[in-house]
Amino acid sequence: MTQPATAIRSRSGGRAARRAIRTAPVFDMLPSLARGIPLCEVMDDAQVERIDSASMDILENVGVQFRDPIALEDWKGAGAKVVGEMVYLDRGLVRELITTIPSDFTYHARDPNKNVRLGGRHSIFVPMTGAPFLRDLDDVRRNPTLDDLAMFHKLSQMMPALHSSAHHIVEPYDHPISQRHLRITYSSMKHSDKTFMGMTTSPKNAEDVMEMCAILFGADYMEDHPVTTGNCNGNSPLVWDETMLGAMRAFCRRNQPVLCSPFVLGGANTPASVPATVAQLNAEALSALAYTQVIRRGAPAIYGHYLSTVSMKSGAPMAGTPEISLMNFMIGQMARFYDVPWRTSNTLGGAKTFDAQAGYESATTLQAVLHAGANYIWHSAGWNEAGMHCSVAKFIVDAEQCAMAYRMAEGPKWHDFDEAIAAVSDVGPGGHYLGHPHTQENFQTAFFMPELFDNNSIEQWVAEGEVEITGRALRRAKKLLAEYEEPRLDQAKDEELRDYIARREREIPAADELNQTY
Repeated sequence: MTQPATAIRSRSGGRAARRAIRTAPVFDMLPSLARGIPLCEVMDDAQVERIDSASMDILENVGVQFRDPIALEDWKGAGAKVVGEMVYLDRGLVRELITTIPSDFTYHARDPNKNVRLGGRHSIFVPMTGAPFLRDLDDVRRNPTLDDLAMFHKLSQMMPALHSSAHHIVEPYDHPISQRHLRITYSSMKHSDKTFMGMTTSPKNAEDVMEMCAILFGADYMEDHPVTTGNCNGNSPLVWDETMLGAMRAFCRRNQPVLCSPFVLGGANTPASVPATVAQLNAEALSALAYTQVIRRGAPAIYGHYLSTVSMKSGAPMAGTPEISLMNFMIGQMARFYDVPWRTSNTLGGAKTFDAQAGYESATTLQAVLHAGANYIWHSAGWNEAGMHCSVAKFIVDAEQCAMAYRMAEGPKWHDFDEAIAAVSDVGPGGHYLGHPHTQENFQTAFFMPELFDNNSIEQWVAEGEVEITGRALRRAKKLLAEYEEPRLDQAKDEELRDYIARREREIPAADELNQTY
């Protein structure tokens, strides 16, 4: 895949050598994105403070339900008002707690060259997760397997603009639910040496992930090095449950970042109002962010959300709507107001196939989240059918779209401005620049050249078989998988991980119904 230039190759060896460089596959991961474009801020200072005040009123007077006895005792110890399962949070306590969250930090990958910074101007792209179906290499919609998950982890490894292999991009149905988190985590670790996500499907599952990370990186190392990410979804409106809170504790106690993510369906579990939805979401996120600091002061945490609006015709979640973009702009402002990194969702689509609807929805969201200044940009590749399936074709095209967006968000490059202006004098009126030394030196890096879009003439397109974007993407995916080289694990660590998985699988009953309680 063509990638934006971060290191310009030197020109040597003549035309043949330059052609070989130009046509060779490039799989080097891009650094975390350091945005060089202005933020889109749709609220003035007074409106930001109005959202903050409304959120704090919700926390103080409406309260948040914490359905977890440990969390309730923790909040009592922290000085919060607790009545039954209801926690009423004083705004002063909330503000004091969230000030201890790091405003930025660095994820440490198995390959140190793939460490990425997060927070402030720095952003990363992370693939989608959680799809119960996939559209495969033949564009057939079916149940996924562990091999399909491995395929997506391999593709994640090879996509320059994807900074993570995530975790269960698709659900591996050929493995028991109660044991699945072990195999998913191992696949993330084995097939990619980028940072990855850790399963939070139960507190014990989260603890297993932490133990596997300790094997891979070292328990002491994890004390001051973020190596993975947990996601904890809230139940909007205003509920955090025992499963998510227990998983949150497992990650925070090991000093590993968690996404504090209210699950928002605008108009269904929030008011039918953009500002009021943001105020409720903000209160929910703040309550969880504050709790991370009750668990462990200074633990990294990320202001999160999953955000969709609901069709008032069908009740179905929608993607790519104007209100979603507006809410992302507003949420970005709120996260910056509290000086914490924030997560959003990207390239979401509700289409059932990789069609024009999927493209429009995804492009709208991608542009909005970049201009909103999001840091942890999740669901950046593959999401379609409201997350019900991950499409291989869309995964490949989304990843290239992220690379294009990365290049745009870096902003204009001025390093060769004087040399380029000098070329105008050299060429003069009526000439062309194709043979000029400056063009020859910079043509690969001056303009992004997408590989998956067809810009040839209609005659050439017809002569080459009239292949549309889905076919081109699937062909590209097959080629990438044929070229994949596994970033091999240290043998001793690999054996220890396998031994841990084998032991835990003997201990965990292979019964699907135990997944949410074990």
